[in-house]
Amino acid sequence: MNENWMQKWEEVKDIMVCPTDLETYFTSNEILGQKMETMAIGNVSLPSGKVVVRDPLVYLSSNEKPYFIQAPKGNFPVTIAVVKSEDWGDRYAVVKVEFTKEKPVVYREALIGIEELEGVTEDDFFGFGVDAGLGCITDAEVLPSVDKFVAETDVDNVYDDYFAGIFEQSYKDHPDNQREAGDWINWTVPNTNYQIPMFASGFGDGSYPVYFAYDASGDICGLYIQFIDIELALSEEGDEDDVDGDEDNEPENFIFLKD
Repeated sequence: MNENWMQKWEEVKDIMVCPTDLETYFTSNEILGQKMETMAIGNVSLPSGKVVVRDPLVYLSSNEKPYFIQAPKGNFPVTIAVVKSEDWGDRYAVVKVEFTKEKPVVYREALIGIEELEGVTEDDFFGFGVDAGLGCITDAEVLPSVDKFVAETDVDNVYDDYFAGIFEQSYKDHPDNQREAGDWINWTVPNTNYQIPMFASGFGDGSYPVYFAYDASGDICGLYIQFIDIELALSEEGDEDDVDGDEDNEPENFIFLKD
């Protein structure tokens, strides 16, 4: 990130906003005929306030850059807004980290500071990539502990040989809004007190936007991951294949949902 990039970001930051009031996913019982439910999944540890959102099975290491915006430091509650659809099943639509109780008035996309901003429009977003059907929220200061765990864990496949059992236990302990293989966990990195929430990513693999929410005073009050835009998914512009509830249309490496 350099001065020229920051100058360009100042020019486009009010273009790169979420057109949806994401907080309504947490306060509404129904959106466009789709039943909504919320689910608290514990805290996330943000010791430095340098937030990292990634697919935990593919893109989580100390090499990953955090968002350049400084978030509050500490442990903060994480909540998932679940859309309960007859066609899609129970899907995780939005994930929220609540920094304060203030109401969001604008959601600006979270960026790491190297994105190409020239020519960006209000329809564009950068997002983070998901290749294993999962997202997670953590902190740059936590990542070395994750690296250490991976290096010291003597397994052939960290999901099959380690995480799968934890996800299955999550379903047994909290069966609501999960499938039998488990759709979320709040993982404590071994030999630390750091908590990393992990969760199913909406319709599976893809790229998903992340937003910092700001209150009326211009202060950061939350972080939101948008997995499903319900209005878009229901519209004729949505990709019908992406919202088909048939298991055959799930990505092959949506591994944590497979029996």
